[in-house]
Formats: sequence, structure tokens, C-alpha cells
Amino acid sequence: MSAVIEAKGLRMSYGNRVVLNGIDLTVERGELVVMLGPNGAGKTTTIELLEGFRKRDEGTLRVLNVDPAMSDDRWRAQIGVVLQSWRDHSRWTVRQLLDHIGQFYIAYSATETRRIATGDVIEMVGLRDRANAQVRSLSGGQRRRLDVAMGIIGRPKVLFLDEPTAGFDPQARRDFHELIHQLVDFDATTVLLTTHDLAEAEILADRIAILDGGRILASGTAEELARSVAGATEVSWVLDGTRHVHSTSDGTAFVRDLMARHGRAVSELRVKEQTLEDTYLAMVARHESAEQEAVR
Repeated sequence: MSAVIEAKGLRMSYGNRVVLNGIDLTVERGELVVMLGPNGAGKTTTIELLEGFRKRDEGTLRVLNVDPAMSDDRWRAQIGVVLQSWRDHSRWTVRQLLDHIGQFYIAYSATETRRIATGDVIEMVGLRDRANAQVRSLSGGQRRRLDVAMGIIGRPKVLFLDEPTAGFDPQARRDFHELIHQLVDFDATTVLLTTHDLAEAEILADRIAILDGGRILASGTAEELARSVAGATEVSWVLDGTRHVHSTSDGTAFVRDLMARHGRAVSELRVKEQTLEDTYLAMVARHESAEQEAVR
């Protein structure tokens, strides 16, 4: 694989408020990276810099070997974007809007075959019954499906998704997950996605980056992140009528040693592995605690 996104030392401030404080991020071709973090962590600002919607204060940045701040329409024809919300085009029908956007990819893409046919993309996002409806008549979930359709109709090499499933019902969310997996698996699309849905992150991500305070606190698979938190697995058992609870970074080794020492005397053995939510909350709390100590 080769790097599609390369960011180093990204810094960004709004007035006196520091939003990004030295972001380093590399994403390989065909990789799906999910960014997690509390509100104000810098996720959306990072996405906007990568999309070329904002200019950084400091740092170096390349997406498809181009600085997004210096990009042209040919570069943009290789990028798919799903913002948190769109508020225009209300009088267009779904089909008209997608036809119009599709023309951009024909005009500027190096190869016309990259564009997905309007009818196909409408089918892919589950809007077949609303194809001729005006955008303003769509429900919130249907509008979000349309946002996704606008992002993928050009069959982008890089797809940026900012809270894409907000407002989705469970079936729509499952359909979206299958669609994204298809883009990654069959088109080798590189995807960078922000979400507050930890279950979604665990389902989709090849790698998870946890942001807080404008920095990436940790990056890795859900399992790798869990192992980086001390006491990631909780083991409980009863021995001689007394319940014991122990936290360990290696639950398998601990249970093996426990059974070797006590064998059949152990009962009600339970192993609770660290969830992504546990890991995320622990890392954010640890970072915020460290920040408070630094202020003191």
C-alpha cells in the first residue's frame, strides 16, 4: 500500500482558541480510518483541512500527492465529501441533483468511467422510491442518504465522511456500512470518517484515531488500543466462598495461571474484556487529567 493522506504537524487556531495542536496522520490506499473524539476535539477541522475547505496555520499536508490548499478541479474530481449537513438545492429532485453533480466528474475526471450512473447510486443508497421527489420533501434520514450519494457518485479515490450516519435508522445504518465496505473492498477507496458512534467505529475501522485537545492521543485497531490501557481485561471468580476481581492486560495468561494454581476450586469464572467505549473514555479521561495537572 502507498500513503494517500500524509499530514504532519498540523496546527490551526480560531482567534485565540487552538483547535489543532500538532496533528500527525498517515492513511494508506484502501484503508478505512475512523476518528473519534469529544465535541471540540478537532475532528471536523482536520477533515476540512484535508478536503481543502480551510487553510492550516502550520504543518505539511498531502492528499493524493497534492496540497489541498493548492488543489484544482481535477484533484477535487477524485475526492468525495459528505459534510455534517447540506442546506441548499431544496427545489431540485433527487435525480436532478445527482445528475448535475455527476456532470462535474465527467468534466474534470481523467476517466469518465469513474462516475457511477445516477440510477445506480440512487439504488445503492436506498432512495429509489424518492428519486423524483424534491429534496426539501425528504425526511432527515433520507436527506442524509442523499448526502452520501453526492459523496460517492464520482467513485472517489478518497472519501471524507463527517458524521455520515447521523439521523439514520438501524436498517439505514446497516445498509451504509455494507456500502462503505464495498467501496473499500472492491474499489480500494480510502476512507476517513468521523463519528460519535463507538459501535460503528468498531464495525468499520481498519484503524481508529482518538483525538482530544487538538491532538491524536492514540491510533490503532480496537484491540491494540485496548491493550494500551492498563487493566484492559477484568477477571472475576469465586474461591473458597469469596469473590475476587482482578484487572489485567492479559486475561488469557491470568486465567491460565489461576486454573493451574487452583483448578476445580475456582467457580463462577467471568472474563470481561475492555470495550472500545471503555478504552475511549479511559484515554480521554487520562488526557484531560494530564492537562489539568499541567495547568496547576
